[in-house]
Amino acid sequence: MASEEDPDVVERCPKNRYVRYNELLGRGAWKTVYKGFDEVEGIEVAWSQVMLDEAIQKPENLERVYSEVHLLKTLKHENIIKSYVSWVDDEKKTVNMITELFTSGNLRQYRKKHKSVDLKAIKNWARQILKGLVYLHGHEPPIIHRDLKCDNIFVNGNHGKVKIGDLGLATIMLRPTAKSLIGTPEFMAPELYEEEYNELVDIYSFGMCILELITCEYPYSECRNPAHIYKKVISGIKPAALSKVKDPQVKEFIEKCLVPASQRLPAKELLKDPFLAPESTKEHVHNPVEVNLSTYPMDIDDNFDMVSSTSNTTSTGLPLLELQSINARNEIRLKGEMNEENTVKLTLRIADFSGSARNIDFPFSLDADTAHTIAQEMVEELDLLHEDVIIIAELIDDMIMKFVPTWKPSFKKNSISGGGVSSTEGSIVQNNQIAYGPTKEDHSFKGFDVVYIFG
Repeated sequence: MASEEDPDVVERCPKNRYVRYNELLGRGAWKTVYKGFDEVEGIEVAWSQVMLDEAIQKPENLERVYSEVHLLKTLKHENIIKSYVSWVDDEKKTVNMITELFTSGNLRQYRKKHKSVDLKAIKNWARQILKGLVYLHGHEPPIIHRDLKCDNIFVNGNHGKVKIGDLGLATIMLRPTAKSLIGTPEFMAPELYEEEYNELVDIYSFGMCILELITCEYPYSECRNPAHIYKKVISGIKPAALSKVKDPQVKEFIEKCLVPASQRLPAKELLKDPFLAPESTKEHVHNPVEVNLSTYPMDIDDNFDMVSSTSNTTSTGLPLLELQSINARNEIRLKGEMNEENTVKLTLRIADFSGSARNIDFPFSLDADTAHTIAQEMVEELDLLHEDVIIIAELIDDMIMKFVPTWKPSFKKNSISGGGVSSTEGSIVQNNQIAYGPTKEDHSFKGFDVVYIFG
């Protein structure tokens, strides 16, 4: 319903929080995206509308649509577009989705705008896209995008952060008696044209995305129509753009994504590919060189955070750890319980000195999560200060390293020597200084001593 107070508002969400303007941000085969506004938080958002045809409006199909729309809001990952609220408008026959707004647009627009992009940047985007896919495919059952392409991957030009969007749309638009395929032919894996496929169709599409980013050319642009593309795809003929890729390592990586499904690697394995490994001479190394911190003397002042730890085992014999950090503002306790499914159950408790305490449980996936991402989510959920992100992230990393000795931390640990901060490439140094005391060489569950020092 249009607002009487603001003539620019053409529609409001059912709870009257989000409003839609008539400003068009984009239009696709199924979806129209408008600029919206969150009147509670005072931020601009993207308001997407998908028209439902008669086949989908049947009660049995609408139930699936409702389920899919609900799923979108539950997804939380740094490389997945954040969905604030979704609903089905029975009167207008539309699915409405309110998501975060990316003013830099999608990767296809961004790549067209910026002609000269170093391979380092493309590798960075590739890693982020794959991390998002690891998260989606790690669900049970796996969440399959089905229409991954550069148009559906959004970028924040200020930070180089990319996020996968348009999730659920392909599933919502699937008809139970479909005679037409939902997807973009240029990016569709051969098996999508059949009835049997799995999450590896997204890996094929990912390969086509990298090909487009490298060549600035839409895959199969040499084809006259979708039927021509279909014939080439099912015949195993690769797009002409692939022959224009001269770097053998780049070409090999793309080809790994385009092989038959039985040979295609999952996102988790592709992330380990040497092509995506940061180059020490060209890129900042995400996994810094190990340093023996015990060789650095400590310079401790009066205003410090003390972190202590205890360890135990659960009734099932799995390791259980608890870390405690006390600073001038609050006491932070982090419990970690190792699960057999390659995840760690984290319980964060933050208490201030007035006696008020808050608790939150978070699962930590060893395959897809980082300490920094989870810390940000915890801080956002509990409405904490930004400084707490660093403290919590460091606690999480220390805990995971006790469970998994080979774990690579999100942040480089700084050391204080002679009153100054000594850090190597990859460290994050903020207004507050972070220092670590000597750590034990072994990674047993006997406890350890860590000191945070704030100047």
